[in-house]
Parts: sequence; C-alpha cells; structure tokens
Amino acid sequence: MWSLSVVLNPLLFLLLFGYCPSATIRPKEGWQVYSSAQDADGRCVCTVVAPEQNLCSRDAKGRQLRQLLEKVQNMSQSIAVLNLRTQRDFQYIMRMESQIKGLRSKFRQIESDRKTLVNKNFQELKGKMEALQPLIPVLEQYKTDTKLISLFKEEIRNLSGVLMGIQEEMGAYDYDELQQRVLNLENRLRSCMNKLTCGKLMKITGPLTVKTSGTRFGAWMTDPQASPQNNRVWYMDSYTNNKIVKEFKSLDDFVAGVESRTYNLPFKWAGTNHVVYNGSLYYNKMQSNIVVRYSFETGRVVTQRALESAGFHNVYPYTWGGFSDIDLMADELGLWAVYATNQNAGNIVVSQLNPDTLQILNTWNTEYSKRNAGESFMICGTLYITNSHLTGAKVYYAYSTKTSTYEYTDIPFHNQYFHMSMLDYNARDRTLYGWNNGHQVLFNVTLFHIIKTEDDS
Repeated sequence: MWSLSVVLNPLLFLLLFGYCPSATIRPKEGWQVYSSAQDADGRCVCTVVAPEQNLCSRDAKGRQLRQLLEKVQNMSQSIAVLNLRTQRDFQYIMRMESQIKGLRSKFRQIESDRKTLVNKNFQELKGKMEALQPLIPVLEQYKTDTKLISLFKEEIRNLSGVLMGIQEEMGAYDYDELQQRVLNLENRLRSCMNKLTCGKLMKITGPLTVKTSGTRFGAWMTDPQASPQNNRVWYMDSYTNNKIVKEFKSLDDFVAGVESRTYNLPFKWAGTNHVVYNGSLYYNKMQSNIVVRYSFETGRVVTQRALESAGFHNVYPYTWGGFSDIDLMADELGLWAVYATNQNAGNIVVSQLNPDTLQILNTWNTEYSKRNAGESFMICGTLYITNSHLTGAKVYYAYSTKTSTYEYTDIPFHNQYFHMSMLDYNARDRTLYGWNNGHQVLFNVTLFHIIKTEDDS
C-alpha cells in the first residue's frame, strides 16, 4: 500500500509516499491528511482524517447536550418553585412568631398562678395551640425542601462541569462555521494534490504478481493520462515479430483474460519498451530507430519519426538484449526516449519528445553505458537505471534532467522471477509495471516530496 505522511506548517509540506505507521487523531486535533492508498483498480487515493462528524445537532453528543440542558432547565424550574414555596412558608412562620411569644407569656402566668388562672388560661392556651397546629407540616415541608435545594445545587454543579467539557470538545463553532471550514479544507486539499506530483525515489517494494501469461519477454501497461474511470490495460507479448496488441477494459478483465478489443499494428515492434500515453501507443518500429505513434481511437498511425543517431537492432540494448535499444517512457513531465548513440560512446542519452509530433524538445547525455543497464524508468524528470536484469538487481544510478547532474544510488528491489525484461513507471498509479519472466507484476514506490504552499515567497 502507498502511504502519505504529511506534516503541515505555514511554510512547508513535507510528504513521504511509502509505508508509514497508522495515526490516531482526536477530534479536537483538527483536519489532517495522513495517508494515501491504492484501490482495487490501482488508483492512488488520498485519505483525509477529519474530526469525528458529531458536531451537528443530530449527533450523539448533540443529543447528550440537549438532554443535559433540558435536565438543567427542569431543575431550575423546580428550584424556582421551591424558592416560592419556602418564601411563602417563611412568611407564614414569621406571622406565627408573635403567637409563639404570646404562648410563652401565658405559660409564665400559669406557672405563677396555677389555681386561679388555670381554667381561664387553659381555654385560651388551647385555642392558641390549635392555631399553631398547621405550622408543624409547614416546618416539615420546609426542612424537606431545604434538603432538595442542596441536592439540586450539587447536581447542577456537576452538570456544569460536564457541559463545559462537552463545549470544549465540540468547539465554539456553529454549523455554518463548520461548513465553511470544510469548504476551506477541500480547497486546500485540491491545491495540495495539484502539487503532489514529483518526488525523489527512496524505496521499491513488492512485487505483486497480477498474472502469469505469455512468453518470457513482453510488455503490459495502462495510460497515465487516462481519466480515473478509464482503467484499460494493453498487452504486448514478445519482443519481436509481433504486431498484435490486446486490450482489456479493466485490471479484473485482464486477470480473467476477457479481451475487449485487439489491434493489428501496421508495423511490428522491436523490444518491450513501449508506452501508452494520452490514448496513443508509442513504440519502436522493428529494425529501425523510428518511433511510431499509433492512435487507439482511430486505429491508425498518427506520426512516425526517426531518432537520429540512435542505435537499434541490438547495437545498444539493455543487458538482456531483446532489441531493447530504444526505451520509450512517460512520467509526470511528459514523454521520453532513452537510447544510446555512437557520438555519446554508447552511453545513455535522454530526450524529451513532443507527444504529438515526436520532435525532440531537449536532450541530455549521461555517462552510464547503455549495455550495462538492466532497465530504466523516469520519475519526475529523473532517469533511474538498474544495474542488472537478473536476481540482485538494484537501482544504481539516477540522472536528473532538471539539474543535469547524476548520483549513484542503492535502491534494491525483489526480482522474484529472476529475469526482468520490462520495467516502466506509471505516474497516475505511482507504480512500476514489470514483465518478470512471463509474470506481469507491480512494484510500489516510495517518493520523497518537499512541496511549498501558497504562503511561501
């Protein structure tokens, strides 16, 4: 699986395609892009980890918050009722205070003159006591209400803490503000993905064996310029004496062997280093240094042009031979031809081609011998060369057309079936397509990116 690790800051995106550990992001940590992966059709999919979508009124936390608010509201109403009741009871008790004082004086009189006043005062005392009798349940209710008020105050204090925590977790944004943040994020992601084009090769993993078919030598490919809905596969068996191209509507059809169409080319091809680019097949015409552009839409040759001075017919092949003198390839920057000339002492020459006319736009001469190269492929304008087509091969040399400089590298890859006769990069899939001794395989690549944002000056 491809992975993408993104570190965001105001000035720099630092991205690394390849394996990376999974990340767990809490909602309050905000939006992050942290990985990319390959789907069943081989497309690179950017994965966005966003805050949990429980910020709207319909989510669980919203319901919890509404329930808590309703509970607080009910408690507040209960406290208001209790407050009115206690005020009423307090006023009633105040009115009774004078009667209690009067009872106290009567008791004193009775104590001083029991005999003479007992009958008279007893009746009066009895009336006073009967008047005070309703005070007893009032006092009991007052005591109960006081306890309830204390309990309600404590519960409200606890609920306030819970509500504060939910508010901190959910943030202070309403729905419109959140929607605007989503739109801003989408714009930033589009801008980011538009810049996720080029990087430096760091690692090759795999292979994944897609199918076993054909001879030991051949080529298979998809169109890096095709739309995401177009996943056609083209299949060209053998390296010589053939001009039949098989088309499959999808990778699944290719695996199942369900052909959708067959093309009979006007000229046989040489080698296995063909490429499909923007709906056309580019290949080396047999026993020549002529590049042919064939349109799948019209079923006709659109253009053909010779690569002047380019060796052909096993003059300057890769280490495995097979008339692999001229290697056509595509990357993020366009269409390329890799070959060797006598003028460059048999060393590799890199030319960028106009996809429509096949005219050479620019040329770079390297110091790496074509006959010592196992295979090569372009990524982001840099040519990567393997040192062998056999077991133990690795990417040994890299030449940058941007800086016209080279470096020696040490990037191994697993040559599972011992003989590699085709290895090409697909910029849309960010994958290496290989023909490995009669096995059609895919390799994953890890690219290192440094991408500046719009804020950079």
